[in-house]
Amino acid sequence: MTTTDNAVPPHDTDWSAHRGIPLMRALATALTVLDAATGPEAFTLPYPSEVQRALDRTVLACLERGAEPPVSLPDLLSWCRERPVADWPVGLPAEAAGPEDLLLDPDSSRPTELCYEWAEQFSDSALVLYDREIIRAALRLCREYGEEDAYTEFRRLLVTRPVLTTAEEWAVSMDHVLDPVKELLNRIYLPVPDSYLRSGVYATCGRCLTLLTPLPDGGWWCERDRCRRRGRPPLGRRIPKEEAGELLQLARPLRQFVTGPGRAETRLEGRLTALGLKVRMWPAYDAYDVHVTFPDGWVWAVDVKDWAHPAFLGRAARPVPQEPRYDEAFWVVPQDRVDDRPGYIATYERNRPVTARRVPLLTDTQLLARAQDRLEHTGRTMCEEETGDA
Repeated sequence: MTTTDNAVPPHDTDWSAHRGIPLMRALATALTVLDAATGPEAFTLPYPSEVQRALDRTVLACLERGAEPPVSLPDLLSWCRERPVADWPVGLPAEAAGPEDLLLDPDSSRPTELCYEWAEQFSDSALVLYDREIIRAALRLCREYGEEDAYTEFRRLLVTRPVLTTAEEWAVSMDHVLDPVKELLNRIYLPVPDSYLRSGVYATCGRCLTLLTPLPDGGWWCERDRCRRRGRPPLGRRIPKEEAGELLQLARPLRQFVTGPGRAETRLEGRLTALGLKVRMWPAYDAYDVHVTFPDGWVWAVDVKDWAHPAFLGRAARPVPQEPRYDEAFWVVPQDRVDDRPGYIATYERNRPVTARRVPLLTDTQLLARAQDRLEHTGRTMCEEETGDA
């Protein structure tokens, strides 16, 4: 995952004839604005400008097509929770959404991953681009200090520790490797509200490490769509309030676009390392995600793309940067993304630009199998060469 990619896909004009595309951009941005707002004023007139614009444009699009529009903001939010985007009468191209894609989670009314991907790929909203600005600031600061290790540790911290107790935050503040980005850390780890508490205890998800929200029925809700699809979230850490001090968590855009995808990156790192390969994460200040060196010196460059929407992924495709040097390059998507959406790879390939044709998209399962095959082949070759020398 590279959070510094351009916001607009490289061949956006392909969808320019579909008026539903700019509408969905505006609507997704509006939903992220509402999600970030606090207090009842977010749902009272006058609405935030992004929200009012999205409501007006949705109504107009429906009226132009002779369809009944949403009559109010609450009605529009009901559409987002209950009506798959593909069924909206707004003129979307066929591959812009799947048959079950919703913009809001029906249980929590929070933006889905699809909603965030619409907003992230097409919006110029400062709120939506927050995660990119933070990563760019970290890159700039670490380059100014000449400390590549500081950037690598910063990224790993955001991926592996989205929640910090007071004691943990103090330990991080004492880590001098992170000195170039200390100011950023103070800005992006925010106090956790009491709404995450149940009986005086916070709980994290055992899969994605983010805080769980307690539900009235006694269960827990995870903010990650893919966790919810896999059933009830397994409880990870249980943190009593008296032990937490002032509990902190990463800002939501960073949890969505850095912590979540980063879990796929670090899982791949662990599995490649277990094969005996030399793995370097986010090399050369995040030129790409994973630099893999085989025993014979052959090098792979891997960019991990944990995206729900294959058409968006295809439209954002680009060649992997040439440095640090490599012999082969791949884009990789988690296997469960492909399992969740039939035709994922084919949709990606139909939407990628000509400039990215030479970069194959593999699942992480396929990449690991290819790595194992290459290890076995090179092992046999080296054995045969040693036997021949003898």
